[in-house]
Amino acid sequence: MNTPVEFCRIDSGSGAAVLTLKGRWQIAQADQIALAMSKLGKALGKVETIDGKALGAMDTAGALVLLSRLRAAGIDPQTIALANFDPSHTRIVEVVRSRLPSAGPAQHARAFGMVAQTGRIASNLGSTMIGHVDFLGRIVFELTRALRQPGLLRPREFMAQLGQTGVTAIPVVMLVTFLIGVVFAYLLGLQAEQYGANVFVVDGTALGMTREFAPIIVAVIVAGRSGAAFTAQLGTMKLTEEIDAIRTLGLSADHVLVLPRIGALMVTLPLLVFIGDVAGLLGAMVIGQTMLDITPHSFLERLHTTLDPKHVLIGLCKAPFFALLVGIIGCRMGISVERDTRSIGINTTSTVVQSIVSVIILDAIFAVIFERLGW
Repeated sequence: MNTPVEFCRIDSGSGAAVLTLKGRWQIAQADQIALAMSKLGKALGKVETIDGKALGAMDTAGALVLLSRLRAAGIDPQTIALANFDPSHTRIVEVVRSRLPSAGPAQHARAFGMVAQTGRIASNLGSTMIGHVDFLGRIVFELTRALRQPGLLRPREFMAQLGQTGVTAIPVVMLVTFLIGVVFAYLLGLQAEQYGANVFVVDGTALGMTREFAPIIVAVIVAGRSGAAFTAQLGTMKLTEEIDAIRTLGLSADHVLVLPRIGALMVTLPLLVFIGDVAGLLGAMVIGQTMLDITPHSFLERLHTTLDPKHVLIGLCKAPFFALLVGIIGCRMGISVERDTRSIGINTTSTVVQSIVSVIILDAIFAVIFERLGW
């Protein structure tokens, strides 16, 4: 059987299929060579030997097209024989062949079923959680070491992070919590007004803002702002090999980069939550005066009477744990960035998602614990 094509043909003799090459197999002819080999169809999968007697020239691009097409047809490039090749052409083919996988045909992506997908997601989630716990252990160890040797602390970096994570976040925290207080008081007031219980809007708003809404909302803002910034900053530093340079100097990247960020976040988040409490109550006060006939003086009197300080303290006590969670996730995802820019975007997005979900889960755990304690 002869298949006349421009660059190659298949000859069948004594039961063995021989692929005969001719012409110039170089990068300029790569598209034409690929088209010619595709015309051979299923017969290409029966080739056992390649004959290069009529081959005029060959480079690595031509050899790559040849071996890739054979591999796609189901032939292991490592096992096929070469016959009548010029020594220089043989060396080119061997170089390309040595860098191709020896698994025979190309492996196609395997479609997973629902159970397999669920298992893979669970496995990835477990690996992520183990990584975060391991990173937390490393940070606790480094913090203990730094407390024993105060010279390892970085006060300048810590103060710089205080400004970035705290001071610059005040405007957005005040705006968002103020609007949340306005909306919450408005919706609560619509219902309370039907029963002439306008004054109880103060109770509900004060309890909800100080104990739940302000801590969660501020933590979500910080997760999207500072957590994502940590990942982007550390990921870029790893990409540009700055972290490697720090380690080459004999310094610990955890001491220089991670501890100041997490420490600053744990200090600033309770302060931001307190600011959120005040802004949220101011928003509720505005609605109380404009819609519910509650004067600012009456609002404050009712607030002092009904708001137990323990609710404010509970909200503030949650904040350092939220900050630790966001800081650990943000810093670890930044340090684990791979050496490409695409990975920075993926890890930054993952940081925001993980932080928000983790904060909500941790808040639910706190709610159950405080309920059992009668707080």
